[in-house]
Parts: sequence; structure tokens; C-alpha cells
Amino acid sequence: MIGFWIFMLIMDLLIPCTMIGLGKLFLNKAPKNINYTFGYRTTMSMKNQDTWQFAHKFCGKLWFRLGLILLPLSIIPLLFVLGKEIEIIATVGTVICFAQIVPPVGSIIPTEIALKKVFDKNGKRKIS
Repeated sequence: MIGFWIFMLIMDLLIPCTMIGLGKLFLNKAPKNINYTFGYRTTMSMKNQDTWQFAHKFCGKLWFRLGLILLPLSIIPLLFVLGKEIEIIATVGTVICFAQIVPPVGSIIPTEIALKKVFDKNGKRKIS
């Protein structure tokens, strides 16, 4: 039972740790070239190098912070099922995993809002 609990803990830490790692990476250094395989890829972020850098810095900061918040929120519920039956551990771990999908996907909304606030529809910075 403890082995399965440890396995579930590791699985539930993958998303927060990935968000922290990629968040730090994107915050400090966005992928050099605009590409279709790696990075924050939306129509607006890929307009030009300026929008690409801005989106990565903004989303990186967001992911880093959200990852730090998700870390304890992922561990604490699992502590309550330590030593319980495998089915209970699996259920709690699965619920945590599905709940963790919301922050990375949801971060698209504030990032796109920030891009639209700073850039026009062609990717040119708005004059403030």
C-alpha cells in the first residue's frame, strides 16, 4: 500500500514540478525562434519575436507561481489517505491529477488578455 501511495504522490507531483520548471525556463529564456513544436504557441504569441518573448515571460511567471501553489495542494490531500486502501488512494490521486489540468490550460486566458492589452491585432505594441 505504501508503495502505491508513493507512486501516486510522484505522479501527482509531475504537473506542478513541470509547471515550475517550464515556468522558470520561459520566464528567463523563451525558445529562441518562433516554432510550432515547443513553447507557448497561439496565433497571437507567434505574430513576431516581440509577442513571442512577451507571451513566454508572462506565461512563464504565471506557470511558475501556479506550480508553486499546486505543489502543496497536491501533497496535502494525499497525506489524508496515507495507509488507506488502494482504491481510496487511487481515487484521491486521480481527482488531484484531473484538477491539476485546470491551471495550465486556464493560464491561456490571462496570457491572451495580456497580449491583446499590450499588442494590436497585427502584433505591434500599442502606444500607451
